[in-house]
Amino acid sequence: MGTPDGFLKYDRKDAPAANVRERIQHYNEFHAPLSGKEQQQQGERCMNCGVPFCQSGCVIGGMLSGCPLNNLIPEWNHLVGIGAWKQAYDRLKLTNNFPEFTSRVCPALCEKACTCGANGEAVTVRANEYSIVEWAYEEGLARPQPPKVRTGKTVAVIGSGPSGLAAADQLNRRGHSVTVYERSDRVGGLLMYGIPNMKLEKSVIDRKVNTMKAEGIRFLTGINVGVDVSAEELLEQYDRIILACGASQPRNIQVNGRESEGIYFAVDFLTSTTRSLLDHALTEGTFISAKDKNVLVIGGGDTGNDCVATCVRHGAKSILQLEMMPKLPEQRADNNPWPEWPRVCKTDYGQEEAIEVYGKDPRVYQTTVKEFLSDENGHIKGAVLLPLTPETDADTHRTVMKPLEGSEYTVETELVLIAAGFLGSESTVTQAFGVSTDARTNVATAAGSHRTSVEKVYTAGDMHIGQSLVVRAIREGRDCAKEVDRDLMGYTNL
Repeated sequence: MGTPDGFLKYDRKDAPAANVRERIQHYNEFHAPLSGKEQQQQGERCMNCGVPFCQSGCVIGGMLSGCPLNNLIPEWNHLVGIGAWKQAYDRLKLTNNFPEFTSRVCPALCEKACTCGANGEAVTVRANEYSIVEWAYEEGLARPQPPKVRTGKTVAVIGSGPSGLAAADQLNRRGHSVTVYERSDRVGGLLMYGIPNMKLEKSVIDRKVNTMKAEGIRFLTGINVGVDVSAEELLEQYDRIILACGASQPRNIQVNGRESEGIYFAVDFLTSTTRSLLDHALTEGTFISAKDKNVLVIGGGDTGNDCVATCVRHGAKSILQLEMMPKLPEQRADNNPWPEWPRVCKTDYGQEEAIEVYGKDPRVYQTTVKEFLSDENGHIKGAVLLPLTPETDADTHRTVMKPLEGSEYTVETELVLIAAGFLGSESTVTQAFGVSTDARTNVATAAGSHRTSVEKVYTAGDMHIGQSLVVRAIREGRDCAKEVDRDLMGYTNL
């Protein structure tokens, strides 16, 4: 430890966010990085504690605690603290293929498990990671490094989200020839169209993808596997196949009036904004617009928050965000001790912006939709909302939300965005390859394996484990690549 008492000497200082009124005028990232000296001080706050829960990636109390990638966090925190940036980058890249992504979009499970956070403020792990990787790009250390030897083995990766990219990157490093198939017009999957530009500018994805291309990975976009090319063709052409298509089947809301025009899945809404931003600079008529509309967002998670932030930038008239569950406490409850993931109320950037613009928090808790109302042209004009109350199920002892019949009320809305999560993988690819799926339509494998029921075919990411975090998807891709490499070569050094 460069400064054993750094956590006592220095207060936590994170990258400051731009003023709300300023940042809602654009769709760019809005956090200003600290100076190198300031970031070094933040690195010095790491205690190098004997049991670094930050990198554990284990399940505690039914929730993940610490980094699923088992990033060597105390090591590179220390190296940042002493100004050894190159060595910090080397340690960071050992476990994480895409720190430029995770340092922007990860919810920082590491920080929630940081020992400093047990009785104070956690180390700025994510900001340290951001500074390391951006320094590496500036210094030319993140330049393409193609493998020196090729194995002659070929692998096709179906899907270019974080798990597919991680698997492709690992296998290419090993010397296998990798081709990535993406049905969309751009590489990145969830990263490209599922996460708004404000959280992850698309130039960051393009920068990394161009590096991967220069290292020998081939990317084919606009190809819908199972439709444009058959599974049989790919199985004949490649030694191994990895299915990494994500959990892209959105959860629907089945109530009267659902067929009304103006009701969209959140992913379609966010995709339309990002695609229009990249292709048409958001010219009118090229995206689903919230301008001057009363917007109803159904879902209180990260995607719902992203919808709120996007609608604020569109110039929505008002925004209401529904959350079925009760509001979480502001502080950890006694039954939710550190280092468990803190089940506390989080006001994210989109909600912060809505509070500033509209004068109130957009979230309404313990409420669901009972019915959608449409006008004479079939367009959504309102929604009947139904308050809920929590009750404990006598058999399972779990909390269930029961409707408070007779307490319904109606709100005006001209745009509804359903951000209720995802149910599992779509059937196009799974049926094309004939792989077995489980009850949630995820691709089935043996425990601890990525091998599917079909010979030569593997799976990774949300398509395998269900909707999860980018950092878990990267881990999935890395683990899958290791299994594929061992299958191809008889051993693995990944």
